[in-house]
Amino acid sequence: MKISQKGLYALQAMMMLARHHHQGAIKIRDIAYEEDLPEKFLELILLELKNARMVESVRGAKGGYQLRREPGEIRLSEIIRLIDGPLAPFGDAEQLRVLIDRDLPHRALYQVFLDVRDAAAKILEHTSLADLIVDAGPRSGKGTKRQRAQKKEARSVLPMVVGGGKAE
Repeated sequence: MKISQKGLYALQAMMMLARHHHQGAIKIRDIAYEEDLPEKFLELILLELKNARMVESVRGAKGGYQLRREPGEIRLSEIIRLIDGPLAPFGDAEQLRVLIDRDLPHRALYQVFLDVRDAAAKILEHTSLADLIVDAGPRSGKGTKRQRAQKKEARSVLPMVVGGGKAE
């Protein structure tokens, strides 16, 4: 499975909104700061999430974005499919089933791919934003030197994230 940088940013923004769910709308600038995301790119992502009715925008001085549903009702699979498309690099499950039926010499290989796809999809479909924010303490976008180093290291060891630029 591959998650684009845009998909990762969308997940991070949605987690931040989930942590602050009962605090009202959050300004894009505050989301970008807390999650260390590029503000202009985040605007586009939030617009896409708004069009999919996962978040809503609030106008005015206290305006910004907030989740449209409870964090426990928003699944990771929903967010990833919206931003990045299918959950697996092998196409959809139906394509794999066709290959299993037609390509007998490679049936076992395609079955493994289908099993991997199904396992990943099951985990993502059964994990909500609420599951990820159990330790819901607010974080500063900057953090300590050690926290920044850990965050940078974590980003560099995510082989499922494609692309490296902040504004793809």
